[in-house]
Amino acid sequence: MMKSKSLISSKNLIALLAGLVFAFGLVLSGMTQPAKVIGFLNVGAMLDGSFPGKWDPSLAFVMGGALLVTLVAFAVTPRTGKRPWFAEKFELPTRKDIDIKLMGGAALFGIGWALAGYCPGPALTSVLVGGTDVLIFIAALIIGMWFATRLAAH
Repeated sequence: MMKSKSLISSKNLIALLAGLVFAFGLVLSGMTQPAKVIGFLNVGAMLDGSFPGKWDPSLAFVMGGALLVTLVAFAVTPRTGKRPWFAEKFELPTRKDIDIKLMGGAALFGIGWALAGYCPGPALTSVLVGGTDVLIFIAALIIGMWFATRLAAH
């Protein structure tokens, strides 16, 4: 007899709650506002007047907070022996090499983020607020992901 899976399992509920907390944090921190993100990424604006000029350093605190949470999470995640609450095992990355695909993808991500003021998470959160700019970004994101899977297949 097959075991029926509930659409709303405890694993899915935890993922939904984590996503909602993440979305709330993105909105609260201003990461869904392209002008704020571009103001942070425009480090050349430090030269406009006295320091920090027109540069907006506030998102550095958001990134610092995210880095602290990540460091704590990695520190308490067991490497072997124990299993997570809602999975059979921990799925930790094993690759340690840095290749041209990784560097190119990181560069494209950074350039796209700096030009548009969106990265994927905040863009998806911003869809709820609306605006044609975010819809154009999401369309370009989907096309880019499709194109990348086609390139990877060859």
